[in-house]
Amino acid sequence: MGPTTGRVGPARRSRPSRSLGKQASAAGTPLLRVARHSAQAQLSFMKLPVMPPVSPMLASLVREIPGEGEVLYEPKWDGFRAIVYRDGDEIILGSRNERPMTRYFPELVESLRTHLPRRCVVDGEIVIVGEDGGLDFDALLQRIHPAASRIRKLSVETPASFVAFDLLALDKRDLRPRPFHERRKLLEKALAGVRAPIHLTPATRSREVAEAWFRRFEGAGLDGVVVKPLALPYLEGKREMYKVKHERTADCVVGGFRWHKDGQGIGSLVLGLHDEQGTLHHAGVATGFTAKQRVELAKKLEPYRKRAMETHPWREWAEVEDDAVRMPGAQSRWSAQRDLSWEPVRPELVVEVAYDHMQGMRFRHATHLRRWRPDRTPRSCTYAQLERSVPAELVEVFASGLEGATAH
Repeated sequence: MGPTTGRVGPARRSRPSRSLGKQASAAGTPLLRVARHSAQAQLSFMKLPVMPPVSPMLASLVREIPGEGEVLYEPKWDGFRAIVYRDGDEIILGSRNERPMTRYFPELVESLRTHLPRRCVVDGEIVIVGEDGGLDFDALLQRIHPAASRIRKLSVETPASFVAFDLLALDKRDLRPRPFHERRKLLEKALAGVRAPIHLTPATRSREVAEAWFRRFEGAGLDGVVVKPLALPYLEGKREMYKVKHERTADCVVGGFRWHKDGQGIGSLVLGLHDEQGTLHHAGVATGFTAKQRVELAKKLEPYRKRAMETHPWREWAEVEDDAVRMPGAQSRWSAQRDLSWEPVRPELVVEVAYDHMQGMRFRHATHLRRWRPDRTPRSCTYAQLERSVPAELVEVFASGLEGATAH
């Protein structure tokens, strides 16, 4: 595998906004229409063997790292999935939902022109390195902003990086039908000597190395390990790869819920955790209920809805209109088309949930209900119970992939 040179260090940062609320919506806004118009204009100048939009190939979740064989192990990056299309000077950044992201990362566009082959399509991840040397997903979220002036400012203060991990097209060749080990070999050759902020993801044939990555680099913000069969062609939108993610449990207060979109039962539980001062913070949600469970949850929570808001620790949020406060029903740029209104319940019930990792004071992804905990008091549900990963820097991750990481 070709080496990745250049320093992967802390990005300069401004004080991030605490809210992702009302500044923009993800679809139907003038912002998105402008972005789409720009991408459509660029498409008229592109003649690549693989044209946008492309739905990225995905991975299925497994609980253990599969054994060695005809597979390659890679770190799982926690950023924005992006497919880069380059045809000469034209660059388009396509997202997982097939919407263009080019305007949000102007600093990446110039770097991609410098380091990528003149005609190619590359699959990878956009990430931001924080002050501690690890990935900063909150800073990445702030980059999706409606104001061009704000985008330019953040492109200097919190510059993004691009980590490449697959090659879909090169020159006049559509590489999607080719096996992954061929695509990886061509990607290594194409990015040989590449410099920051463009990187080639580390990779290894060793399960032992992959397990070490899984243990060591969670503190750098990595999401786990991805396992890719070497003979696998690029199958758009299919879950043909495998991913292994961290899983832990936590006891949380049930502070409310959201109705399921079909109106039949509860779609998610709104969870809370106490800080050292005893303040109950919104920490995330629990989802993934069957139709039967949704109805059962509605019956169980019904008695706790009575007069819930009168003494609820989150009652003041109903009157807050300040973007600086994030509440369970707050819209984000990614959720503007969903109904996020929530119903309070008296915070007297405790659940044990499974989660992968934290992002600040919130669960990074939706959690899953394991069981009710009638033996626990709500006040005992604190942040102190959570396991904290050991900090690590991205430079260690890239350095770890320089030895014995050939894909062929």
